[in-house]
Amino acid sequence: MKKILFLGAITALLFVQCGKDKDPFIIGEDSIGQLSKETRMRQIDSIFANDSIVKLNPIDDALGTQGEVEIYDKDGNKLLLLSPENEDDPEAKISNIQVFDGRYKTDKGLTAESTFKNLKDNYTIGDIETTISSVVIFLKDSDIFLTIDKKELPENLRYDPSAVIEASQIPDTAKFKYFMIGWDSE
Repeated sequence: MKKILFLGAITALLFVQCGKDKDPFIIGEDSIGQLSKETRMRQIDSIFANDSIVKLNPIDDALGTQGEVEIYDKDGNKLLLLSPENEDDPEAKISNIQVFDGRYKTDKGLTAESTFKNLKDNYTIGDIETTISSVVIFLKDSDIFLTIDKKELPENLRYDPSAVIEASQIPDTAKFKYFMIGWDSE
């Protein structure tokens, strides 16, 4: 009987210890902090129970969290913007996340406060798309995509919406305008 109690106590201690080691700000494959690709909007209230949740488009008579929400920590710092695949459904999964807080980082150290050099040195760029006012960079084999304002580019590239911009033309010091994670629904 003593052996069973001892083994049970050791097992419980291991489970408790494993739960404390997870970094709440790590961006992994199909996850960011406590959020995963399978997280539903109705779960946001419990996941961020110690933080502030601001509903951007409050829905009358909503049961739980619906629509886009911003998450702020207890000190008032904006952490994330969460967008569901369906604004009207609390069962909807999160489809897009905008990361504001620099504490959220990938295993290679990429954050919302990183520069293009950090990205270029640690990741393979899958595609670069040009819009009227920015450049969107998609990482190969990743759900992360980043936007750089054209103001960060050399002047000859800023005003030509049809210019095809390559990674070699983006300065190492260029900062990200948006740090995004997009999860496709299956």
